Amino acid sequence: MDISLVFLTFGLLVLAGIGLDALGRMTRLPRITLLVLFGILVGPSGLDMLPGATDGWRDATATLTLTMIAFLLGGELSRPRLKAHGRAILSVSLAVTAASFAVMTLGLTAIGVPVALAMLLGGIALATDPAATRDVVRTARADGPVTRVLLGVVAIDDAWGVIAFSIVLGLVGIGSQGVLVALGEGLADVGGAIAVGLAIGLPASFLTGRIQPGEPTLAEALGLVLVCAGVSMWLDVSALLAGMTAGVVIVNLAKHHERPFHEIEYVSWPFLILFFVLAGASVDLAAVIVAGPLGIAFILLRVAGRVAGGWLGGRLGGLTPAQARLFGLTLLPQAGVALGMALVGASALPEHADAIITVTVATTVVFELFGPLVTAFVLARLGEAGAAPPQEDAEASR
Repeated sequence: MDISLVFLTFGLLVLAGIGLDALGRMTRLPRITLLVLFGILVGPSGLDMLPGATDGWRDATATLTLTMIAFLLGGELSRPRLKAHGRAILSVSLAVTAASFAVMTLGLTAIGVPVALAMLLGGIALATDPAATRDVVRTARADGPVTRVLLGVVAIDDAWGVIAFSIVLGLVGIGSQGVLVALGEGLADVGGAIAVGLAIGLPASFLTGRIQPGEPTLAEALGLVLVCAGVSMWLDVSALLAGMTAGVVIVNLAKHHERPFHEIEYVSWPFLILFFVLAGASVDLAAVIVAGPLGIAFILLRVAGRVAGGWLGGRLGGLTPAQARLFGLTLLPQAGVALGMALVGASALPEHADAIITVTVATTVVFELFGPLVTAFVLARLGEAGAAPPQEDAEASR
């Protein structure tokens, strides 16, 4: 592998991302959408300008980036915030998971899709994109009850998605394992990730933030992210859940910290650029066209499930009718976790493998392009965009 070519490519992509960030500020388009579009343009479906050497770095870049975001999302779940919004976070995340799966499965079955395929697509529909959601919140400088609940929901809903998808795999008969074994594997993945987060977060909550009183140094913060990502990959558990767990532990136990992992915000943006550009470059536009009616049905039903679950969970969690009515639309972004689920689902139902992969790729492109736009619109509509202090946005963009 030509490392010099990889470094050159990544350097040019980061510099291009800075230009796209400036364009996003002028046009008010989410920079995530612009980065994905740029990735499609320079990827195999467009101008095919990226060297093949970058392919081997895609998974590593994605894991490291998502672990960073997970640490930051875990930091949002402090004890005061959970006390104020915990009921809403839990009720919304569970309601959205249940409603999205039910609406997708029943809707696809009603239009003639085989039950097994409908259930697998229903499980895939549960995946979200916490990286895109958090970036929209930062760039919109959003703050308020809906924003705080949203950050809490995207921090934990992939855990429900993993468990639900594992149950679906058992129900559709993956090998001879059955429901209990598949559920056990899902719980083992979630439990293993939580154990990794605890193993890293507990000592870190007492040891970090001592060199520079008040918050961890950049070296401490980045070191913990790398260790968490590496151990998660080694044990084959969710780096997202492990990072989130570590962040929750540290923000609640490190009493000497003022802003845990604030330093990560200074370095996360270059990794996000690479993450979303490479995600766009992996898109096969031909698959988007082939998806056809099933892809359209998937999009409409996922939106309907999000809206229904957001309304039900929001009302149970204490959000106002107006907030609950729009909340589900903030959970539309979808990315890598869905594609991972699709690969597993395709091996479980090889007779429907083409449909599973094609529909997931096509709809992920749509949700990754337009989901951030809708999230930003909803936060502005509810009056929460621009509510955070401007200096925080400036710091986060360093």
